[in-house]
Amino acid sequence: MSNRPKIWLERPALPDLEDELEVAAEILGPGTADSPLRGITDAAGALAGVLTYDAALMDAAPRLRVICRTGIGVDKVDIAEATKRGIAVCNTPDGPTVSTAEHAFGLILNAAKNMKRSAGWLQAGQHDMFARHHAVELDGKTLGLVGFGRIPRRVATAAHGIGMRVLAYDPHLAPTAFAGAERAATLEALLAEADVISVHVPLNADTAGLFSADRFAAMKDGVVFVNTSRGGVVVQEGLISALDSGKVMAAGLDVTDPEPLPPGHTLLERDNVLVTPHVASGTWEGKRRMFRKAFEQAIQVLAGEKPDHLINADVWERLTK
Repeated sequence: MSNRPKIWLERPALPDLEDELEVAAEILGPGTADSPLRGITDAAGALAGVLTYDAALMDAAPRLRVICRTGIGVDKVDIAEATKRGIAVCNTPDGPTVSTAEHAFGLILNAAKNMKRSAGWLQAGQHDMFARHHAVELDGKTLGLVGFGRIPRRVATAAHGIGMRVLAYDPHLAPTAFAGAERAATLEALLAEADVISVHVPLNADTAGLFSADRFAAMKDGVVFVNTSRGGVVVQEGLISALDSGKVMAAGLDVTDPEPLPPGHTLLERDNVLVTPHVASGTWEGKRRMFRKAFEQAIQVLAGEKPDHLINADVWERLTK
């Protein structure tokens, strides 16, 4: 019988990591469409992706000691429930940084240049497209970053590279922590000045519905709006109304609520909105960093070592008794 720790994978292991993982652990799962929790019963560790890790899932995994997210957000993990059960929760905040920042800036460029609309005209065989094309030159414009963690800081670097002014709002940072951006004292101050708004906040009780109809109304006319954080921070009806009125010229979304959007949804049909299916971090390099770091932390916890990115620190003393 193997004495390797049993770790359950929600998704298949990356091919070039399979041998490495098998040496360090007994791999269980992944689940299937018909049986998403297949193999989790005996797991001591789980690598979490898109499933909701609530009491019901934890009931199905009574031996679970650690849940490691292959990403930053832990909004799909019931932290209080995990802590109550003595389960450590970790994330991989450095894994998706580069890829997500690049994707966010790609959405900014796509929306500002109205690429989806002009490409659609060409595919439809239309004529005199130059005369009708409307786009924004970003040099000299103000980029407003809502949240100023790892990802938006890289977005700021890219924005400076094409001559943009960068303004950032993050109530959780000290005024001295805004190197690479001007600090906005309030979210409202940022909304009033930004020509482009890019959202980078976690989904929690404070940020759910943060971008309401009132917040869109407070923006400059013709703003570009990009969201690569979580769909739940945006009130979708407010965004749709702002697009209808022209308050938002164009939008780029990697996240929505619900997710994915059903075929035929108005945001998918609009030629000034580009929606990607929550794949911003999904480069080969990004996937590898997130998967490997999540796995390493699961092994750390199961070996009695404190992981690098422990979310519920209160649980650690209980785990190491």
